[in-house]
Amino acid sequence: MNLWRKKSLDQLIEFGQTKSDLKKTLGAFDLTLLGIGAIIGTGIFVLTGIAAAEHAGPALVLSFVLAGLACGFAALAYAEFAALCPVSGSAYTYSYATLGEFMAWLIGWALILEYGLASSAVSIGWSAYFVKLVEGLGFHLPATLVNPPAGGGIVNLPAVIIVLIVTALLSIGIRESARVNNFMVFVKMTVVLLFIGVGIWYVKPANWIPFMPYGVSGIWSGAAIVFFAYIGFDAVSTAAEEVKNPQRDLPIGIISSLAICTILYIVVSAILTGIVPYSQFRGVSAPVALAMQVAGQNWVAGFVSVGAIAGITTVLLVMIYGQTRVFFAMSRDGLLPSLFSKVHPRFATPFISTWMTGLIIAFVAGFVPIGIVAEMVNLGTLSAFVFVSIGVILLRYQRPELKRPFRCPGVPFTPLFAVLFCAFLMGSLPWITWKLFLIWMGVGVVVYFLYGFSHSKIAAPVERTNTSEE
Repeated sequence: MNLWRKKSLDQLIEFGQTKSDLKKTLGAFDLTLLGIGAIIGTGIFVLTGIAAAEHAGPALVLSFVLAGLACGFAALAYAEFAALCPVSGSAYTYSYATLGEFMAWLIGWALILEYGLASSAVSIGWSAYFVKLVEGLGFHLPATLVNPPAGGGIVNLPAVIIVLIVTALLSIGIRESARVNNFMVFVKMTVVLLFIGVGIWYVKPANWIPFMPYGVSGIWSGAAIVFFAYIGFDAVSTAAEEVKNPQRDLPIGIISSLAICTILYIVVSAILTGIVPYSQFRGVSAPVALAMQVAGQNWVAGFVSVGAIAGITTVLLVMIYGQTRVFFAMSRDGLLPSLFSKVHPRFATPFISTWMTGLIIAFVAGFVPIGIVAEMVNLGTLSAFVFVSIGVILLRYQRPELKRPFRCPGVPFTPLFAVLFCAFLMGSLPWITWKLFLIWMGVGVVVYFLYGFSHSKIAAPVERTNTSEE
């Protein structure tokens, strides 16, 4: 049993450049906004308050710096792979060419967890902000239609509806989806900059004391939580086959979107904890709006709700998009049924896969209460970052002659820093999160041996024969 068989990197490069059925329509600007669309959302509008109150206090700014460093090192590794191998599948595809099929399967299975649960969690967050906005306008939705059965309702209908709308948009085409994403990013960036411009005048430095109420360990645990706020830049690499000039534009989109968002996160968290004492954010799901209310700027608080809805919508769009492209890549390799890689003749999108993904996410969002989803999503993402970083190091030694349009600086040290930072953040997550993650990965191993191993497109004929005989 050859679990470590690898895809030919040369064939992957040729395929991404000449043979893909997906339409190439995206440029560097689209990719940067796609990254910002995926990154700025639930993290900045929800998690900042929780992380400050329960983990880091005003030192939340350092938590964002640490999480940003971990992502920054990993982003450089992603940029090298994405420019070299512009094929759908992101970390799954890169691992297939460097670490072998079994490791690639595990990474793909972890990415399915990341994008699927992130999409469900984000749509539930969207529903909460939507309900608040509607109530602010004087309308009241029935509690039975905005809560899952476990929460005393029948279905979280707004969450279901927004998932189906985004799914319909993605099934029509990436160009149309990118236009909607670009508009939404403009709206939420305007709101974030408005908050910074108004809020900076109401900062009281006394609120930053004590700066580290939970100590250094609080900063690290805060970083492990707010890491969720950075998830998304890796989704840019899933668009590789739909980029007009991937060798140049993918590194620009990945690195620039992460840099912009990191700066904004640091500034916003500093202003938040400067306006409102960190302890007052406990149990608050809309910390940015609360800060504006404390500052007496209720008109800005109203805009924040609009910006949050726009921001969370773009995150949902990119997460579902990333999920469908990972399914697409794994199906095309034979590890999942071919249904997931069929391309619509008119829209040039994996139409069936997109709708199947959307319906599953809508069901989870509508009927399942989300508890520790953020932590599970973080663990799946961090594991992908670790393997991509290791893959860059291995490929430098295995294939030093390859022409790399973008070279990760400081190899092997930069990818090693990514591995160390990510491993430390993984160790900061609760044991229950690890337990659920290991159960999910165990299910993935079973699926691989029952289906993926015997259906793999790169399996040698003798392997297929032996498998059938056994």
